[in-house]
Amino acid sequence: MKRFKRMLCVVEPRQTAEAVLERAVSLAQNNQAVLTVVSVAPRVTAGIGMPEGGPISAELQEAEIANSRQQLENAVAPFRSRIAIDAKVLMGTAFLEIIREVLRHGHDLVIKAPEDPAWLDRLFGTDDMHLLRKCPCPVWLVKHSPSKSYRRILAAVDVDADHPATELAIRHKLNVKILELAVSLALSDFAELHVAHVWEALGESAMRGAFLHRPDAEVINYVEQVRELHDQGLDDLLNDVVKSRDEDALQYLSPKRHLVKGQAQKEIPRLAKSLEADLVVMGTVARTGVAGLFIGNTAEAILEQIECSVLAVKPEGFETPVSLEDRHD
Repeated sequence: MKRFKRMLCVVEPRQTAEAVLERAVSLAQNNQAVLTVVSVAPRVTAGIGMPEGGPISAELQEAEIANSRQQLENAVAPFRSRIAIDAKVLMGTAFLEIIREVLRHGHDLVIKAPEDPAWLDRLFGTDDMHLLRKCPCPVWLVKHSPSKSYRRILAAVDVDADHPATELAIRHKLNVKILELAVSLALSDFAELHVAHVWEALGESAMRGAFLHRPDAEVINYVEQVRELHDQGLDDLLNDVVKSRDEDALQYLSPKRHLVKGQAQKEIPRLAKSLEADLVVMGTVARTGVAGLFIGNTAEAILEQIECSVLAVKPEGFETPVSLEDRHD
């Protein structure tokens, strides 16, 4: 069972923090994890007539940090009776300082509210998207919900076997990580667990087109063979997790399988909406070993459309392009 040990909760200035703090505190309690809560104060730059590092800009910076510290303390105060919380204010560009905090202290989860209630319309270029692309640990964007507990959790996996062997191994480990997290969270919230894989029969359109124009029976047979391969792949993944990790948990949850034909960037958001999922757990990068590798186009398209909370997971071996060195970004 996947358990978090060192969690980092990010509280945005001028944003209601109750929902994300409640989720972070409850999760830390369930996992017996160390919880750090941070806020990031912007670096005050010199204005007209204000020399960089001069007394006026330094005074303003101190005031900005003091104000952020007071807001942060006000936010975490109601939760201190439930769990020990290390609260601190960082300074600089938000996503960079959050990732550096992860690197310094080995946090295994970043949890925060989206930057804006309408975050889906503005996700690209935001600190949230930078975190989703570059943070080495899972990132959980908690959308405010009337209920403190999740009712339905959707784990989106990819069991497509049409990849090189080395990448298949990476994808399998990522799928297992997604399922482990989804199982753990479903158990803690007594939620329904749904597991989805979206598949396509590549070449189907060409086979039906004017150039090839294969008989319908042949096309139908081909599509069915592809479907069976993906169905077996999903079964194999679930069986692997049952045998090696979470047999009792998966049997108790009886996860509902969804094998959906179509394009993942369309079908995963559609399924999440139809299920009224409270959380989607998904991978964000398929290939690893390249510093600064961006989130995949399919994952970006999915994230752009999902209306619920998202837990985005990186594969084993992912390397962040962010360093601990402060380059005054």
